[in-house]
Amino acid sequence: AGLAIGYFLKKMKIDFVILDENDHIGASWENRWDSLHLFTPSQYDGLPGMKFPMEKNSFPGKTQVARFLEDYAELFKLPVQLNVKVKKISLNDGTFLLDTSKGIYHAEKVVVATGTHPVPKIPTFAAELSPEIVQIHSSEYKNPDSITKGDVLVIGAGTSGVEIAVEVSKEMKTFISGNPTFHVPDKVLKYAGGLYWWFVKHILTVKTPIGRKARTKVLKGGGPLINISADELDKAGVTRLQRMKGAKDGLPVMEDGSVINVKTVIWCTGYKPDFSWIEMDILNETGWPDTERGISKKQKGLFFMGMPFQFGLASGILGGVSIDAKYLSRKLLIM
Repeated sequence: AGLAIGYFLKKMKIDFVILDENDHIGASWENRWDSLHLFTPSQYDGLPGMKFPMEKNSFPGKTQVARFLEDYAELFKLPVQLNVKVKKISLNDGTFLLDTSKGIYHAEKVVVATGTHPVPKIPTFAAELSPEIVQIHSSEYKNPDSITKGDVLVIGAGTSGVEIAVEVSKEMKTFISGNPTFHVPDKVLKYAGGLYWWFVKHILTVKTPIGRKARTKVLKGGGPLINISADELDKAGVTRLQRMKGAKDGLPVMEDGSVINVKTVIWCTGYKPDFSWIEMDILNETGWPDTERGISKKQKGLFFMGMPFQFGLASGILGGVSIDAKYLSRKLLIM
């Protein structure tokens, strides 16, 4: 998201810098689980000005995405400063002050492009589980060898949960708790991928009734299953369970009262926003910034990129951020 808007800002010859807390571009992708692949085909994974350099209908892995981002920044000579962590943003006489690990930055305008995955979301009743049960969030999972041997319970049946459960089941007995989200049929992507992508980018947006209805469902229950379905859980021998509601004697309890004894719990329960480091009144009741297509409604000069359903379903997808980046860069120039 940050690189995408940087592309447009450079074309407009605006003085800007992109700050990244990692030691190299794409590091956040490399830290994800080993077998992770995008669920959108390569032809829909490019950024403005550059297509994803892979064969059509292939699905890039996390390392390929990381390399693409590095190459993108290099191709367009984007001014990325690495190893700079922004600790807080405040306002002083109309100027933004960014307190970072490398000192104070001053800016007339700021674009926050921290994405849809700021902080892992784990239910409070996780603390009630026995200390003998190893608990990790999906953001910490790497591969089956990275977890304790024994029965595994995956909490959450979105794309991450289903993919991880299927992979872990090859090595250990695996349970999954939760109701799978809607599955986009594989045939839709195979035979009508272009039409589907157009529909996601231009119809499933905040401007249409169907888009606003989808936004409510996505923000509450997660995005659809793509490139994997709940049927694959059954083929892999994963035992499906109801939603987890708490713990009993240190063990996970489902909504039907059943108790599961496992060695490891993997929380695939998504993420939650945390903008406490921005020392301004900018949030709405959901905890996300109160914006109009990424433009803060409460603080002039503050913009956001890459938030879930910022404009449409594609806002949080690699190939979809260009719409928001182009729109915001133009608004940033005049506001």
